[in-house]
Amino acid sequence: MTPLLLTPGPLTTAAAVREAMTVDLGSRDPAFLAVTARILTRLAALAPEPGAFEAVPVQGSGTFAVEAMLGTFVPRDGAAAVLVNGVYGARAVELLRRAGRRVVPLVADEEAAPDLDALDRALAADPGITHVVAVHVETTTGQLEPIAEIAAITARHGRRLLVDAMAAFGAIGLEGVVADAVAASSNKCLEGVPGLGFVLARSTALAETAGNAHSVSLDLHAQAARLTKDGQFRFTPPTHVMLALDAALTLHLAEGGVAGRGARYAANLRVLVDGLTALGFVPLLPAERQAPIIVTFRAPADPAWSFPAFYEALRARGFAIYPGSLTRVPSFRVGCIGQVFPDDLARFVDAAAEAVALLGLTRLAPEPS
Repeated sequence: MTPLLLTPGPLTTAAAVREAMTVDLGSRDPAFLAVTARILTRLAALAPEPGAFEAVPVQGSGTFAVEAMLGTFVPRDGAAAVLVNGVYGARAVELLRRAGRRVVPLVADEEAAPDLDALDRALAADPGITHVVAVHVETTTGQLEPIAEIAAITARHGRRLLVDAMAAFGAIGLEGVVADAVAASSNKCLEGVPGLGFVLARSTALAETAGNAHSVSLDLHAQAARLTKDGQFRFTPPTHVMLALDAALTLHLAEGGVAGRGARYAANLRVLVDGLTALGFVPLLPAERQAPIIVTFRAPADPAWSFPAFYEALRARGFAIYPGSLTRVPSFRVGCIGQVFPDDLARFVDAAAEAVALLGLTRLAPEPS
């Protein structure tokens, strides 16, 4: 049985997306160049300020796009303040250090919201900070970060914002957020398949980045220049992934774009959280900080609890979930995204109840903090 993937990606995809990958096209074929142009136009239309941004694709996973964004936009003599309250903020710090950029990590607890006062103080105290880096949804916990407030603080200090929107793009909007660049990928809320990242870059800011990049293959300025010249990637593109994304974007538009996709995920979230809390599981985050992307639940204190056994029981019933990635709190995660619907989440809750009974769990509340 192929399970539904209740994960942060890769995801369960629509039949039309998988079908699109059965076509072989050359990377220089006019038909493929037309697909590339259509994808880039559609992605740019989803930017915070349509008309001000262009989409620059990057072969590889979403992290490739984030690394390309950081290495291209943060100049060699610049510095970045990075808000860290999970794995992806910490990864941005590592990527910047590998690129030889100065980094000011602003670290908060994994279960906490970013420290906006610390950001305000850091920007006031350090005029050498040129950029602020923030994650829109931190999938370590599933937390929706206060991106509008982060953007406002950044703008008030005259600095530039770079957003890792990997887990949110296509389902949670960035209206009113002033940023120089936003990184995302094909296989999250757009419901394509893995293999293509992209950066929505403010055209005026991108024009200033020539020579910044620390990497040949991750140079967004050079990639954009080649696409402008003849519509082609500099190096071999993932043609089948692009065809799948083209189909996925058609479905995204038909569902109502960001608002429609986000509404379905929010409905999935309600069924999931209401159902598992009724069984006795406890979510990590308060509802006001929970994004409709992936939910972290605290591991039960019951001595019979075993995540591998719970996982296998669920997989036997048609569902795959994720282990937790918190460093201090035992947990597991269940996704709300992909080609899944509220009825699927209701079936998942039933499967979780069966797994609880199979494992003989009687105490689903976690150990006291």
